[in-house]
Amino acid sequence: MRAVITGVSGYVPPDVLTNHDLEKMVETNDEWIVSRTGIKQRHILKGEGKATSDMCVEAVKVLLEKTDCDPGELDLIICATVTPDMTFPDTANTIADKIGANNCFAYDINAACSGFLFALFTGAKFIETGTYKKVVIIGADMMSSIINYKDRTTCIIFGDGAGAVLLEPGEENGVVDAIMKGDGSGRHFLHKKAGGSLMPASIATLENDYHYAFQEGRTVFKSAVKGMVGTTKELMERNNLTNDSLDWLVPHQANIRIIHSVAEQLDYPKDKVMVNIQNYGNTTAGTLPLCLRDYESQLKKGDNVILTAFGGGFTWGSLYLKWNYDYKE
Repeated sequence: MRAVITGVSGYVPPDVLTNHDLEKMVETNDEWIVSRTGIKQRHILKGEGKATSDMCVEAVKVLLEKTDCDPGELDLIICATVTPDMTFPDTANTIADKIGANNCFAYDINAACSGFLFALFTGAKFIETGTYKKVVIIGADMMSSIINYKDRTTCIIFGDGAGAVLLEPGEENGVVDAIMKGDGSGRHFLHKKAGGSLMPASIATLENDYHYAFQEGRTVFKSAVKGMVGTTKELMERNNLTNDSLDWLVPHQANIRIIHSVAEQLDYPKDKVMVNIQNYGNTTAGTLPLCLRDYESQLKKGDNVILTAFGGGFTWGSLYLKWNYDYKE
């Protein structure tokens, strides 16, 4: 028994923050941003009382409609996010309540940009063991809630968005293999310093901007490329995949230079690498499912697909799946 993806969906809020908008906020310009990140715009969730769960609900509603699945049929919802609505309860439970999924249990996974990958791998195990039959995996982040729009090193990169897939049992295709890794020493280079038990919120943490995302770009860049390339190579070797037999590579949309570096080190053709960072920026846990959503019409049943990601922590890994269906309008 394998866990197969039977549907994919995504949601990004309507408000768009362009590079030209950012030119008015920090010392930067469109050419500089595009040449270094590949990003032209990002979507921002606005409105009083709006939070990550609201984007997730929109994505899941579309997903359930596409797969003709009733919320009451769901067994489990896993939401990967670093921007939960609240520290507790978990956002997945909030999503379940909002969509009327009253017969399932739900929980969050926090693995930063690797979150969706980790959640997909975890959800697949519930299917493979026969424990559950309908599992929704969500990757979503409202990064605008933890970004300092006076810091040009981070504010140009991140956007808001959500993506989701439905996992169901199957035999022919589905999740085949995965390699997941972590190195806690990486927390020094990519983190949000305050708001946890180590450094609770205080006037001092607010005054020092410790509630915003921080990253040491050079270290993160090198580690991300090394991590994604390493696990992808290992996964391809042990599953006898070649660049010819691998139909699609789906990398985390962190930075166009990272994406290109991964493809180059794998000697993998760029026209088979999913890229949509220009439209959304880095939506953290949302990038992989949003890629699958945007490329869904190009995917064919039986395609060999590898998803790979790298995130704060450090966390990273790669997952190999065989696509389960042909696209239908």
